[in-house]
Amino acid sequence: MSEAVVVLKRNRKLAIGALGGLALALGALQAVVEPALPLLQRELGVGAGEGALVGNALLVTGAVVAPVAGELGDRYGGKRVLVALMGVVSAGGVLASVAPGLPVLLLGQVLQGVMVGALPLSFILVRKHLPVGAARVAMGLVMALFTGGGTVGTLVAGPVAEHLSWRAMFALPTVVVVVMTSVVARLLPHDPPSPSAGGIDWPGMVLLSGTLLTFMLGLVRVTGAGLPPLGAGAVAVAVAALAAGWVAVERRAASPMVDLRLLARPALWHACVLTSVITTAFGMVAFLLPQLFAVPADGYGFGLGTTGIGLLLLPGAVAGAVGDAVGGVAARRLGLRTVLVVGALVTAATTFALASLHTAAWQLVLAKALTALAAGVGTTALLTRAATAVGTGDTGVVTGLLVVTRVIGVALGAQVGAALLDAGADPVTGLPAESAFATGFAVAGLVSALSLLVVRVTKKGFRA
Repeated sequence: MSEAVVVLKRNRKLAIGALGGLALALGALQAVVEPALPLLQRELGVGAGEGALVGNALLVTGAVVAPVAGELGDRYGGKRVLVALMGVVSAGGVLASVAPGLPVLLLGQVLQGVMVGALPLSFILVRKHLPVGAARVAMGLVMALFTGGGTVGTLVAGPVAEHLSWRAMFALPTVVVVVMTSVVARLLPHDPPSPSAGGIDWPGMVLLSGTLLTFMLGLVRVTGAGLPPLGAGAVAVAVAALAAGWVAVERRAASPMVDLRLLARPALWHACVLTSVITTAFGMVAFLLPQLFAVPADGYGFGLGTTGIGLLLLPGAVAGAVGDAVGGVAARRLGLRTVLVVGALVTAATTFALASLHTAAWQLVLAKALTALAAGVGTTALLTRAATAVGTGDTGVVTGLLVVTRVIGVALGAQVGAALLDAGADPVTGLPAESAFATGFAVAGLVSALSLLVVRVTKKGFRA
């Protein structure tokens, strides 16, 4: 073997490792908001609904960008598109770190939301540079490192915010993103674009982006500001019209953004439905727990600051990373249906128990760990199954759709949880009543139990 080939292989391994490091940094940048959300609400003078918007602004952009990024990566090469998107993420991180108030912080979060597109692009690169067996493992590891970055972000958010400033929470991960992107750009070979019979389906991209953006912003308005029934109906009609237009365009396009025949495959539409249910339940738990930790200790809460909240959320972040890492392997060894049923039972039992048992910190810590583990295993198992059920030319589109489904589910859960807390807030103190948290945990349990029904209805697809 020539020296040049040896150097090429070594550089490729280093570059794949840098992809993992980039996922770690992006996960940290995304996760710093969760434990610091009560602090940000106090600093910015906003309530639970607007606080949820700070976290979900990133997810709104992610919902729009993920499928588009996957399509562009399939067409033009994952590396080229990834480097461009990371430039936008870095700009958003810088903007958030110098934000003087809520509007600029939201804009920074919107730009950082482009990071969600890094996942399908990383899967494209892994799939093209590794054999199928190794690619499955690598996809799980990339997802695990993204979730593991959440562990890092959760752990350091408190000390950084309390000893430096909340702006530094965004600045430090942004520096790492810039460094890791530079390593990937320098060492990873350019991946050849997939052959295509036509150009980019821009009308399809615009309509899909418009559908997702309208849905996400409408969700924030309906659950946060409380739109009247007529306004909520108008949002629903707009989403339905945009979605119908997208389907019509895709059916007629010579080179569609998404081949609708893919959506007809049980492996994909089962994965989308189940991912949305699983992540909605988890999104509610992930939002409610930090809020409960921050409630003053002279009532039913714990009166914790950002550092204390981060430490108590840390086991859950670790469990989520473990779940993402082993999801594909667990599905292969135990069967996808078994993994999903067990995960749904664990999450439902845990959240129903939380509705009445939430007076000790260990109860909440254990609940976060169990629900994060179940959600990580289930969603990653669904993603790897769908990604390896299609050709390499469709990997970016399929994984992008599943990533955006995951994002929408978490955002939906967070906004529903915020709406329940706002509805149950004391008019004098502004603090939510304990019953609002109990209701939120019970609703999360019902949503999780719904996935059992979905699994049963689609059992023939699992056998296939």
